[in-house]
Amino acid sequence: MKLYVSQRAPNPRRVQMFMAEKGIEGIEQVMVDLNAQEHRAPGFLTKSPLARIPVLELDDGRTLCETRAICTWLEGWQSQPNLMGETAEERAFIEMADRRMEWYLMLPLANAIRHTHPGLAPLEQPQFPDYGQSQLSKALETAAWLDGELQRQPWVAGERFTIADITAFCTVEFARLARFKPADAGLHALQAWRDKVAARPSAQA
Repeated sequence: MKLYVSQRAPNPRRVQMFMAEKGIEGIEQVMVDLNAQEHRAPGFLTKSPLARIPVLELDDGRTLCETRAICTWLEGWQSQPNLMGETAEERAFIEMADRRMEWYLMLPLANAIRHTHPGLAPLEQPQFPDYGQSQLSKALETAAWLDGELQRQPWVAGERFTIADITAFCTVEFARLARFKPADAGLHALQAWRDKVAARPSAQA
């Protein structure tokens, strides 16, 4: 199998971190240079028709796109340690937390960075800086809410480390491009959580 990834991109890193937490080895990782537009090359579009990464290429040649779908496949392939929920009820609450991180933290932050960072101009044409600033404000609202959650529970989805923590952590790390650091915004619970996750071996994946 092959996993197509790219340096510094948060979604591929989510899968890499997920695999590291599970101790999954033996999947070849293929780097895709986004700045060189390799994700738009005809050969890559046969694997990912919407020109998105990451992509997991299975042994039978089929390709699986979308980060959470890839993680779902990996969770089924190697069930332990469990990161997505043991029971239907637990899976539902973990998915709720993970979706909140995707939609209300990662997406607006990514839009903010893509529309305001000059280094990402080749990937986002045209850029709309005003839109990017408005998205940053929305992301910061979610970050403040998450800080409150982490004041009353140790992890994003509750009492244990899950995929929701991976999504949130990769987002917070990517947000450095927007010069966002939780402590600087007074979000000390979020900063303490970030530092706790950063100390995990998987954070180096």
